[in-house]
Amino acid sequence: MISRRSLLSLAGAGLAATAVAGCAGGSTAPAPGTAPAGGGQGSTGPIQWWSNHPGSSKEVEQKIIDAWNAENPDTPAQLVDGGANYEELGQKFNAALAGGDLPDVIVASDVTWFNFALNEATTPLDDLWTEAGVKPDTFVDTLREDYTFNGKHYGMPFARSTTLMYWNQDVLEKAGLDPNRGPESWAEFAEWAPKLVEANGGKPALMVPDGSNYLDWYFQGMVWTFGGSYSKEWTPTFTDPKTIEAGTFLAEQFKAGHIGIAKDANNTFGIGGSAGLLQSTGSLGGLTKAAQFPFVTTYLPGPKPGACTGGAGLAIPNGISDERKVNAVKFVDFVTNTKNTIAFTQATGYMPVRKDAVDDPEEKAYLEKTPNAMTAIRQLAENTAPQDYARVFVPGGGARIGGGLDKITIGGQSVETVFGELQTETETVYKRDIEPLL
Repeated sequence: MISRRSLLSLAGAGLAATAVAGCAGGSTAPAPGTAPAGGGQGSTGPIQWWSNHPGSSKEVEQKIIDAWNAENPDTPAQLVDGGANYEELGQKFNAALAGGDLPDVIVASDVTWFNFALNEATTPLDDLWTEAGVKPDTFVDTLREDYTFNGKHYGMPFARSTTLMYWNQDVLEKAGLDPNRGPESWAEFAEWAPKLVEANGGKPALMVPDGSNYLDWYFQGMVWTFGGSYSKEWTPTFTDPKTIEAGTFLAEQFKAGHIGIAKDANNTFGIGGSAGLLQSTGSLGGLTKAAQFPFVTTYLPGPKPGACTGGAGLAIPNGISDERKVNAVKFVDFVTNTKNTIAFTQATGYMPVRKDAVDDPEEKAYLEKTPNAMTAIRQLAENTAPQDYARVFVPGGGARIGGGLDKITIGGQSVETVFGELQTETETVYKRDIEPLL
């Protein structure tokens, strides 16, 4: 099988020469190389970092900027609210591409970075790394290579995550289950669920965010364990019997009251409204502060891989001056250095992005004191895989799949019908926006 990165390299220069509609917020980027009015080559001023503050990280982001500004008074940085989530930030960036002032650094998520690179909206970083003295091999290899397109890198790892399970240990114990582990398979979860519901006063055994809050990301690991997938490379597989089986399991567990779906699943779990939670490791910091009970984090059920990587990196717009690009790369290198990735991940729960972080004495002490934070680091090597193209590379894939999953759960619609529609819609978008460029 051709790997994701190998296939992207086959795309060649022709891929990057044409804009694709629907990237991130659904807008069409300007022609490659076009400097937007009011920004780009002629702009001066502080390094502007547009962030949606993943994992409620605004405070720690500002502290990192303050440290940068103290060390670099001639090239100060400024934190700018880019939106409430990755999609809003993508929409704001698309608007800037169409004619506004460009920032120097943006948060680019797992579902937005590729289309920005494809559009030449963001700049390749390899030559800039050399010029700025950045050492890319200090990043965790898997996380760094997630941003490779056409043999070049278009992002630097920042707020990187995997999906995790969070379990209320009091409820596990009350249900007669081991309070220090999660289910090893989804079949075992189905066995546990009635006990957990009863032990917690009829509340769901597991809470999951809805389709507008990345249910498509959380479900991806589940579908893999059933032998299905969203796609095999560029070929959608929503109608594969194994994918249908996974969707049916989700729908049935929801109907039975074993799985609950909510817009704010974190809050529901944090106040005791469910025995478990399927969420990002990036929620660990907030839940550690807010939860009213002891909880344990665990891998997603197998067989392996049962979880996917996710989160976001930092990218640099293509339409700014070379001087701004070099300064931006130096800034991103600082934001993600060993000291700062430790500070950021301890505040949020995301994974450290530098290889030497886990050997740092401060980080070692933290992980020994906070074993829940070690789960994602271990799972990255043992139970994860890159995401399916249909979600992260086909424009609008995540939102489209999330909406479909809402239909089969909250909406009670037929899995076969909804997944058939996803198959057709994904094929249409691929043939229209991707296939002509390959």
